[in-house]
Amino acid sequence: MSADHASAPAMFESDLSLPGRRRGKVREVYRIPGEARIAIVASDRISAFDVVMPTAIPGKGSLLTEIAAFWLRFVDERNICKTHLISSDAADLPRDCGGESVAGRVTIGRLCRVLPVEFVVRGYLEGTGWVDYQQTGSVCGVRLPDGLRQCDRLPEPIFTPATKADEGHDENIDADEAARVADAIAGEGTTARLAETALAIYRHASEFAAERGIIIADTKFEFGVPLDAAGEPTGEAPILIDEALTPDSSRFWPADRYEPGHAQPSYDKQFVREYLLGLVASGAWDKTPPGPELPDEIVAGTLSRYREVRDRLIG
Repeated sequence: MSADHASAPAMFESDLSLPGRRRGKVREVYRIPGEARIAIVASDRISAFDVVMPTAIPGKGSLLTEIAAFWLRFVDERNICKTHLISSDAADLPRDCGGESVAGRVTIGRLCRVLPVEFVVRGYLEGTGWVDYQQTGSVCGVRLPDGLRQCDRLPEPIFTPATKADEGHDENIDADEAARVADAIAGEGTTARLAETALAIYRHASEFAAERGIIIADTKFEFGVPLDAAGEPTGEAPILIDEALTPDSSRFWPADRYEPGHAQPSYDKQFVREYLLGLVASGAWDKTPPGPELPDEIVAGTLSRYREVRDRLIG
């Protein structure tokens, strides 16, 4: 079993001596000078309802990095599609950039232009999909059978895209809108092909996880157009980028406790969301920044769930 650095101090933010630093909700992204590569560092920050909490989850970043690298190699080895993963070894960063400070939590990937669409795949009816279904009987324009319950397994996994927002909330869209946005960047028919790719990844991953007692209820993928060191397209087809199939980007449920008709126990950050929803219900927080401090038991419970996913999937 790999170490997850949970005993080390939490890393709230990285600071490598590399250019082009961009800070997201959880990660920092850097350019590697003179090369068509980037470095993505997973901090121990956690966000919920698009708000970064002031309390970090020690070791979360290393767990996310390990899980994501596992799945990216899984996808690559099965020839489902190409991915951006080059290395997850900090020793492969440029010398004297401070790479030792991000050991275990860095992904070195290919430089890409990100397609501004989240390729969401759902195998079960929960979250915003459940909300949409209750209102319309559909999810992102995909008509579903009548009478489904919360968390029911769908007859087949479905592609339910969303906008990829740099700030604020992602919003569910239909396949036509996704194609309008992504095909304008990557060429006609790209979105339809990538939707099939996303569905194929989900099916392979779901089967693998099910054998290990985990239901992947839904997940999101991102794709990007590969660029050269000068930032120009290489002419290659879009590839899978970013993280994939982690507890930050997916709903993971314990298969032995699955019972449709209500919300499920989870191995993902739904545990944090539920705590925060309790604060919202009591009037202690209104889902706007700054987020509340997380108590020790929520930090420990979150970390234990992420560890269990890692242990079940990777061993």
